[in-house]
Amino acid sequence: MKNKILNRLKNMIFGSSALLICLSLFSFKSEHSIKKDTVVNSFKLRTIIIDPGHGIKPEGAPPGHYSRGASGSFSSERNVTLAIALKLQKALEKDVAGVKAVLTRTTDDDVSWERRAEIANQNKGNLFISIHCNSLSDRIVRERIGTRKRKPVYRTVRVPDRSGKGALMLIYGLHRSKEEENAIKNNQVEEDSDLNGDALDPNDPMVIILTNEYKRKFRKQSVNIANFINDEFVQTDGRRSEGLREQGIFVLCHSAMPSVLVETGYINNPDDEEYLNSENGQNEIVNSIVRAVSNYKNQLEQVATN
Repeated sequence: MKNKILNRLKNMIFGSSALLICLSLFSFKSEHSIKKDTVVNSFKLRTIIIDPGHGIKPEGAPPGHYSRGASGSFSSERNVTLAIALKLQKALEKDVAGVKAVLTRTTDDDVSWERRAEIANQNKGNLFISIHCNSLSDRIVRERIGTRKRKPVYRTVRVPDRSGKGALMLIYGLHRSKEEENAIKNNQVEEDSDLNGDALDPNDPMVIILTNEYKRKFRKQSVNIANFINDEFVQTDGRRSEGLREQGIFVLCHSAMPSVLVETGYINNPDDEEYLNSENGQNEIVNSIVRAVSNYKNQLEQVATN
C-alpha cells in the first residue's frame, strides 16, 4: 500500500524537496525517481459534476437534508438552476474535449445534500460545480402607525430586500476541514492504496501526508476555478460580482474534489430575475462557465519546466 500511495504523492507534489523530506522522515523506498528540475502535472480533467441546487422534495424521499430554494416574483431557484445545469452539461461535453458532465438531478425532484455528494464521489468527479441563485432575507423595519398620548406608536413589519445584485462564488469554509478530510480519505486515499477490503489506518503517516496533500491541492484548485468563473462574469459579461467567499456548505466539503458553488444572481432582484430566466442570460452564464473550465483545464494539464 505504501509504495502505491508514495507514487501518488510523487505525482501530486510539485518539486522534489517536499518528497525528499517525506522520504527521509519515514524511510520509504520507491522504484521510481523524480527529475529534479522538471515539474510534471499528470492531472486530467475528465469528469465534471454539475449540481443544480434545490428541488421539490418527493413523497417518500429517503432521510437527509432537502431545500426548496429561493423564489422571485415569478420564478423559483430550483427551476432556474436546473435549466442552466442542463444547458451547461451539453455545452461542456460539446466544447471541452475529453470531458464528461454528470448531473446530480435531472428533474424537479430534489436530491438530498448527502446524495449529491455521494453522486459526485461515486462518479469519480474531478470537479464539482453547484449552480444556485442568491436571495436576501426580508428586512425588519419599524413603521410609525400613529400617536398615542402624544407619543408615536410603531409596529414592526417585514420588507423585501431587493438590493442584492450580481454573482458570487463560494468555496467550503475551513471550519469544516475535518469533513473534507474524511471525504478525501474515503474516496481518494483508498483509491491510491491496495486495501483488499481492509480499512485505512488513520494514523499511518503516509495516509496523513496524502490526505493533507489532497486537501491542499483541492483547496488551491477550488480557488482557481472560482476565480476563473468570476473573471468571466465580470470581465467578459460585464456583470457585477461579490467575488469569492468561504461558507460552510455541505456538498462542497463532502465532495472529495475541487468544488465551487456559483450563485448566478439574486432571484429576488427584479433585474437579476429577468436575466436569470432569459434565454440570453442563461446562455451567457453557461458560456462563461465553459470558458472558465477550459482555462482551468488548460492550466491543470500543462507540463511546466523550470
